[in-house]
Amino acid sequence: MTYPDTFICLQLAFLITLSCILSFTVAQNPVDTYAPTVNVNCPETPNNSLLRTFTPQNQVLNTSETEYIASRESYVISNAWSNWLGNASDIGYNFENLEGKFPRIGIAVGGEGYRTAQYGAAVLSGLDWRNTTAREGGTGGLLQVASYLSASSGGSWLLGSLLMNDWPSINELVYGNGGNLSSWMLDLDLIVPSSALISDSNNQEYWGSILASVESKANNGLPTSATDIWGRMISYHFLSETTLSNFYTNQTSHGAGQLWSQMSLLPSFQNYTIPFPIVAADSREGSGITTTVPLNSTVYEITPFEFGSWDPGLGSMLPLKFAGTYLTNGLPANSSACITGFDQASFVMGTSSSFFNAFLNVTDGNFEFDTSDGDEEGMNFVFNQLLSHTPSNVMNAANWPNPFKGVNAGTFQDSSSDQLELLDGGSNGEKTPLSSLLVNARGLDVVVVIDGSADDQNYWPNGTSLLTTFDRISSVLSSSHQPMPPIPGTATQFISTGVNMRPTFFGCNLTQDQPAYPIIIYLPNAPPLDGSAPATNTGDTQFSYTSLFTAVFINQAFSNTLGGFKPNTTSPDPNWGQCLQCAAIDRAVNPRSDFCSQCFAQYCYNPNNLPSQSELPDRQFVFVDPDPGGLQKVEVWLTDNKGALAGFVVAIIVVIAGIIGFIFWWRIRRARKSRYSRVDELREDDDPWRYYDSRSLELTPRMSIT
Repeated sequence: MTYPDTFICLQLAFLITLSCILSFTVAQNPVDTYAPTVNVNCPETPNNSLLRTFTPQNQVLNTSETEYIASRESYVISNAWSNWLGNASDIGYNFENLEGKFPRIGIAVGGEGYRTAQYGAAVLSGLDWRNTTAREGGTGGLLQVASYLSASSGGSWLLGSLLMNDWPSINELVYGNGGNLSSWMLDLDLIVPSSALISDSNNQEYWGSILASVESKANNGLPTSATDIWGRMISYHFLSETTLSNFYTNQTSHGAGQLWSQMSLLPSFQNYTIPFPIVAADSREGSGITTTVPLNSTVYEITPFEFGSWDPGLGSMLPLKFAGTYLTNGLPANSSACITGFDQASFVMGTSSSFFNAFLNVTDGNFEFDTSDGDEEGMNFVFNQLLSHTPSNVMNAANWPNPFKGVNAGTFQDSSSDQLELLDGGSNGEKTPLSSLLVNARGLDVVVVIDGSADDQNYWPNGTSLLTTFDRISSVLSSSHQPMPPIPGTATQFISTGVNMRPTFFGCNLTQDQPAYPIIIYLPNAPPLDGSAPATNTGDTQFSYTSLFTAVFINQAFSNTLGGFKPNTTSPDPNWGQCLQCAAIDRAVNPRSDFCSQCFAQYCYNPNNLPSQSELPDRQFVFVDPDPGGLQKVEVWLTDNKGALAGFVVAIIVVIAGIIGFIFWWRIRRARKSRYSRVDELREDDDPWRYYDSRSLELTPRMSIT
């Protein structure tokens, strides 16, 4: 059999195996709870429309969101401020004078992939009152006083993981708690978790289960794409129900059936522990094949209650429970044409990180991840399987049935489309979902921006995300959103002033003649303060991290979060925690205390007195792998497979012994044959053995054959 024939046979074997897995999974597996429910009775509304619409001038929040924010601020946040500030004397205030005037705060987490999920986790841990080290440093507590938490792309993976696991501490979430939380399994590659081989049986089980989920959705008549595969992969690594022991089995649904709209049933949501969550996603005009998304493309948000956009061109929201329902002018085709269960948590997270418009070549249908770990080949294989089972016209975006068809035909880009094509929340350049927090109706006073972007050649942020938000607010959202405070005008200025490498406060000195912009607390991913080798500036398409790598990554980002900076040193700022408190409470005080004034002189961006990058000496910018060669991964593999490895070693020994035995046998046999051939050449009267040395089979000098 020739090599091509062998290769074709192997491929056929793989396909047959995968088909068997798919058939078995669909028949017996809970992963098919990923399929939405169709032909559901639609709710009755006063005007029969399932949409609520608004203009920038009459914006109003969803009633459930309004009630949640009011309850959280009344029952949780007021006490959280007291815990965080104490009597506020450390920052020069009297807490009694602050009560009832607390600023409304939002936090935005953005960037790409695993890097942002880990960076966001480290920063949130540094802002979490439950973390003893953060609490003692003064930074722990900001998370508890926040009213909103928005996320996109890899940040949505962090947010979804926190929410669907009922808001544990970051340490429990990432590393596990020995009980109901098994940890993030970042050491198992997102695409090829078992090995780089497509033929790997564990990979086949993993992909078969994922494809079964997606096929169950397609079988119910809903459009699917690469984003569905992506979301299901994410769920294995970030949602509940998956452990190391059941990762390659179908013992659980691996997150299928967990709905974003059912988040309100979680205990942590019902007791208002969670900042109100928002996930952002970009879009492109229907059937657009583009890697560049213009600023005027509609940006959507997904909350536990609604799906829609605050952009002036649309200004409409659908109850999230009925996402997936086709509507025209807000009306379903009939009273039982509604769909539920479309808002799978994994699909929401996948939608917000759907970057396939940039990595899926629509010409040849191949992914271009440019990695050497088998991810590209693995994704191509799974994607081709999806195409063979569930063909679709649009495969490089998240397909959402359009509930806004017929709405605002003159200004909404997809008013005539049957479906929406949603993309990664940073596709338009706004990699931290800041604009969702600047909606006028939300009325925020402070926004914390956790920027895990990879903008420059060393994968550090350079302010591009803030600059994009500034441009988008100015050109598209000026009537519907709060304005941005003054920031550097270009990425080059972000770098030259050093504000891309340290905590910075923007908008500190609001005057009466200026529009009411919020203070922005900017926390960019940056090299370690002490000049040690950085490990947090990894690429967007790194789809696995060893446990050691993750620990080093999170520890570095956590230390920076607690460290602030001291100009012209490599030391942390012992006053940083209190300075962060000053920025958080500033919109509620007048005049500013002397202590806080000193903090603002150090941390505020002043366009009239620019800081300099030179104030941040001895930083290392080039990434250094903390676990080169994945040595810890090798150790873990050896531990997990020591039984099989021992058997393999024994088998090798047996094979080697057999080979050695065969060689000895072959040599003896050959020698005998040689000896007999020499006997045949002797004269008839010669003694055949007389001329052989008794210790050798070689002829002695006395022997002469003529």
